[in-house]
Amino acid sequence: MAGHSKWANIKHRKGRQDAKRGKLFAKLIKGIESAARTGGPDLEANPTLVTAVQKAKDNSVPKENIERAVARGAGDVDGVDYIEVFYEGYAPGGVALYVQILTDNRNRAASAVRSTFTKNGGSLGEPGSVAYLFEQKGYLLATGEEDTVMMAALDGGAEDITAEGDQWEVICAPSDLSRVRSKLEDAGVQIDSGDITYLPSTSIPVDVASAPKVLRLVDALEDLDDVQAVFANFDIPDEVLAGLE
Repeated sequence: MAGHSKWANIKHRKGRQDAKRGKLFAKLIKGIESAARTGGPDLEANPTLVTAVQKAKDNSVPKENIERAVARGAGDVDGVDYIEVFYEGYAPGGVALYVQILTDNRNRAASAVRSTFTKNGGSLGEPGSVAYLFEQKGYLLATGEEDTVMMAALDGGAEDITAEGDQWEVICAPSDLSRVRSKLEDAGVQIDSGDITYLPSTSIPVDVASAPKVLRLVDALEDLDDVQAVFANFDIPDEVLAGLE
C-alpha cells in the first residue's frame, strides 16, 4: 500500500504509536489469547499465534506475559473468550477504514466505534461497504542492503519488495510471513516491524485540509480498548506529509 510505512513514520514522529505502554501491551496480549484460543497453543501448527507472539516480542512484552496469554487462550487457566469483528466506514475525504476488533462485549465495541466515527467527522458503513478494497497480506518493514533484502525475501516467497526511503516494504502471503522473516533475519537484515495486515487495492491521495482530520479519526479509533488495528486506503503525498511534521 502506498503510504503504509509513511503512516508508521508519521505516528512515530508525532508520538502516535501509543504513549500508554500498558494499553499497547494489553492489545498485544489480547491478540495472543485470541489466536491461541482459535488455533491452539502449538506454535508450529498455528501461524496466527506465531505472528501474534512475534509482534509482542518486537514490542518488548515480557516472556512470562506472553506465556500466560498463550495458556489463557488454550484454556489452561481462566481467560476471556474474545470474538473478532470488523467494522467498516469512511474518514473525511472519502478514505476507507477497515477496523479490526477483538472484544468480549460486541455491543460495547459497536457503540464505541460508532461514536468515534461520528465525533471525528467519519461515517460508519454497512458490512461489505469497504471490505472488498482490502486484502490480507503478510507485511514486513526491513532495513538492509538492496541485494541482500531482495535475494532473501524472494527466497522466502515474497510477492513484492518496494523501497521506502532507507527501508524496504516486503509483501507476502500471510502463510509465508514467518518464512520470509526467517530468511531476512538469517541474511542479517534488520526487521523493523512485521505483521499480518490488510492492504488496500487502491489508495486515495489526501490533501492538506483532510489529512489532519483523517489522522485524528484513525488515532481516536486506535485508542479504543477493543480496537486491534485500523486499516486505511489513504496516501499522504510528500508535500502534505512535510506540512504535518
